[in-house]
Amino acid sequence: MHIIINWIVFSLAIGASAYLLPGVTVESAGVAIIAALIIGLINAFVKPLLVLLTLPINILTLGLFTFIINGLLIILAASIVDGFSVENFWWALLFSFIVSFIASAISKIVK
Repeated sequence: MHIIINWIVFSLAIGASAYLLPGVTVESAGVAIIAALIIGLINAFVKPLLVLLTLPINILTLGLFTFIINGLLIILAASIVDGFSVENFWWALLFSFIVSFIASAISKIVK
């Protein structure tokens, strides 16, 4: 049940972020739900591998390179999900920040 609640919270955060950012579009609530699933799967399977492979640069940048990885993974998710698009890397990076902030705020309210 906890996973489903997190999925819904993340979907709401994606929808809210797409509403706030003109460079990100989500066509419907269903697309937001699918995008949340795809981003969750990418974060679970691809992100740890990328963080491990980029560990030296991540150490040099004191972990700030992780933000670059997040932006790239959002672009990857946008290329996979029809109806979810991001104009460029900078919108993806800002989208990543805002989604994280909104999801965190909603999660604290729900719990």
